[in-house]
Amino acid sequence: MAANVETMFSVREKPWHGLGTVVATALSSKEALIAAGLDWNVIQEPIYTDREEIISGYRTNIRDVDRKVLGVVSDRYKVIQNEDAFAFTDELLGKGVCYETAGSLQEGKKVWLLARMPHEYIISGERISPYLLFSNTHDGTGAVKVALTPIRVVCNNTLNLALKTAKRSWSMVHTGDVHEKISEAKDTLLRAENYMDGLGKEIDRLQKRKMSDREVTECIQVLLPLEDGFSAQQTKNVKRLREDMMARYFDAPDLQDVGKNAYRFVNAVSDFATHAQPIRKTANYKENLFLKTVEGNSLIDKAHQMVCAA
Repeated sequence: MAANVETMFSVREKPWHGLGTVVATALSSKEALIAAGLDWNVIQEPIYTDREEIISGYRTNIRDVDRKVLGVVSDRYKVIQNEDAFAFTDELLGKGVCYETAGSLQEGKKVWLLARMPHEYIISGERISPYLLFSNTHDGTGAVKVALTPIRVVCNNTLNLALKTAKRSWSMVHTGDVHEKISEAKDTLLRAENYMDGLGKEIDRLQKRKMSDREVTECIQVLLPLEDGFSAQQTKNVKRLREDMMARYFDAPDLQDVGKNAYRFVNAVSDFATHAQPIRKTANYKENLFLKTVEGNSLIDKAHQMVCAA
């Protein structure tokens, strides 16, 4: 194996690697938030014109510790403080769920808490470790959400497949009722288990779907198209990306015994989407990758749809 290809597969890390603060010793969500410096509140204040007239219908969400503006929202928007948003996760700790990391994105507009489920799954001989990501937003762009992210242990690839039979992410409705929090915790574990059951069946199906080398090449060309009017540099960049994805399918050590099938192809695309170096690495590259992991990666979704439709 060429040295550059060997290096490609030697240091694949989880998509949230390097983000947030390790909170593995936290015994509650409140402790986790304190450890990560996220134990602040959001206050709402009116918005004024230059002539100090109140603008009706809108308010500003402000972080109380430093007056940082997190977003402009309608006056109907109800703030869910971080402590309240994640309180129901405490019920999961008694079920063996462990907190791992906590952090914020986009300067506090999005706050998240990551937890590892109590056991790995063995699916078709593969070790799959599921993680739960809880997120809260303060800029008006979303609700409190839970997203399940299964990780293929051998390579840290995500298996965030959109299944018809089970949802991978869902929104939570929070109240101050303790019994409601217990119910939400149970619902979270049930949804996660349903998804993992559906994922197991989908992996079996993908492994039975054989793919020729030619079909793999054609699918990669569709995923990374060469558009009319591309400059010489753009064409060169796309060809390099195609070669990268091809190498992840044909040369990845952890896929050598998988067989030439749709499961191998989806894994290669996931590896590319999660670990390939972009043409231009922006300052918030890691944050954007993390958000795609939570919200779904369009490239992985398209690859999955392609092999299912054929």
